[in-house]
Amino acid sequence: MSLPGSVREMAAHFRECFPADRCLDLNFAGCTIRVCTNSQAVTSELSGYFKEFAAKAHSPRVQITVHECPISDLGLAYTVKEPDPGKTKIKEEWADFSDGRVVRKRLTGMVFIFGQGENLAVGPCLENANQVVNFINNRFIEWKLNQGGLLGHAAGVALNGRGLSLAGFSGAGKSTLALHLMSLGATFVSNDRVIVEQSGSGLVMYGVAKQPRINPGTVLNNPDLSGIVEPENLESFKNLAPEELRQLEHKYDALIDECFGPGRFTLRSVLSGLLILNWDREGGPFGLKRVDPEKRKDLLPAFIKSTGLFYLPSDLGRMADPLPDEYARTLARTRVYEITGGMDFAGAAEACLDLLKSGGPA
Repeated sequence: MSLPGSVREMAAHFRECFPADRCLDLNFAGCTIRVCTNSQAVTSELSGYFKEFAAKAHSPRVQITVHECPISDLGLAYTVKEPDPGKTKIKEEWADFSDGRVVRKRLTGMVFIFGQGENLAVGPCLENANQVVNFINNRFIEWKLNQGGLLGHAAGVALNGRGLSLAGFSGAGKSTLALHLMSLGATFVSNDRVIVEQSGSGLVMYGVAKQPRINPGTVLNNPDLSGIVEPENLESFKNLAPEELRQLEHKYDALIDECFGPGRFTLRSVLSGLLILNWDREGGPFGLKRVDPEKRKDLLPAFIKSTGLFYLPSDLGRMADPLPDEYARTLARTRVYEITGGMDFAGAAEACLDLLKSGGPA
């Protein structure tokens, strides 16, 4: 195509060249989404991944088209997204238009086009289904943030009408702890992102329909997960030293319904507490204490998450992420706890279970 002048022009081009007429309807905690593709294989892949959230949407709030096609060179002058701290590989670049944004994944050639109601994934989509899944989930995140929510880097679980959000600094094991709680009867809310909204005098958290991707060490310490690893690999992992296990690059999808049974994944819960895992492998005795988020802002970076390239506010003049003070004021509406000492997932899971069952210590 000739050099595009708008997101709407690009959308019209790809929809004409690669008509998306196979549709899947989803319901993410009241946000109805219709995903249409031009490939039955892509539709089947997405249907299997999101099967727990399939629901007929008569008037979808968000519409997405997914176009399986060769890598497309749009001729755009992209801006490079600098790697996160500690990383060196450039993964993404973007170009902004008056009506939206284009993000290109450098490693795969996938292109994502969005803005003012247009939402397209373009390229070798089946080969990169995980990126398409992330794009769909990012449309939900954008929708919730534009309703006034705050984005958190955290896992989430719920039990008996109460929900806990689990945050932690890099490598703290929030997903591992969430899956330990699943084995104790909790319901899964989210693996890595939550959106927090005010509701009356309290808070509600929304999760993201992203299945956990876990490492071999997490599998070895949770019998409910053992079935996702080939038996021969499971035996070899058992023979590795802890540090060798941590260095492995293997990742496994832990599909919630297959590991824990149907009906164990929800995307909305009252937020009864936030736990911040401020522990380490060499720490001392396990400790749990309630903290004031407005006085312990040093802990907030464990929870605060930048909205990133895939978010466009409905008010395009409001581009900056919320400040820590806004997070502190919002989180003051729930109980915030700090976990310290050495990593003790069994002890932390029991403490979390107490919080979920009884509200826990004041």
